[in-house]
Amino acid sequence: MGDPRKLRNKYESPRKVWDAERIKRDKGLTATYGLKNTREIWVALRELKKARSGAMKYLSLGEKAAEKGKPLMERLIRLGIVPPEAKLDDVLALSVENFLDRRLQTRVMKKGLARTPGQARQLVTHGFIAVGGKCVTIPSYVVGVREDSMVAYYKPIDISVHEEDKEAKAARAQKKVEAPAEASEGKPEAPAEAA
Repeated sequence: MGDPRKLRNKYESPRKVWDAERIKRDKGLTATYGLKNTREIWVALRELKKARSGAMKYLSLGEKAAEKGKPLMERLIRLGIVPPEAKLDDVLALSVENFLDRRLQTRVMKKGLARTPGQARQLVTHGFIAVGGKCVTIPSYVVGVREDSMVAYYKPIDISVHEEDKEAKAARAQKKVEAPAEASEGKPEAPAEAA
């Protein structure tokens, strides 16, 4: 029967894990894109690294670079990471944001199907989003250029904030503010200690 296959990580952890600048930058990206943790950034960084190393390998070939690097460029164009008129040199200028922008969670947010990145992630994981009519529950699913127009709701859902809800929430907040003030007014004063 043999040994079970060994699953390898889809990410590489940084060499300097406790770098303050990197941690600050990663926290900003996590908040902007509504990511679960920094490991999702590391996965995107690994994809970026693979694309850059492939581009450098083909560029080192000289004149043959254009035809040898064609499969890499076609893949990146199909995924929407680079524009169709991009050249192999443009791959070296890519950043992690280019890869994070193509995630299903981000596409849902940018299409206006969700109000916040966190809500976009929740809609995807709970099965409310479909790509081409098929339910997709993976927030990190990479949406290609052809599929971009096919991102839609799988089940009907109302994500709008109703005016009644806003008014009720404001009234509850006002009551909470008034309640502690009234409670402190009604308390009898503590007796003064004898000297």
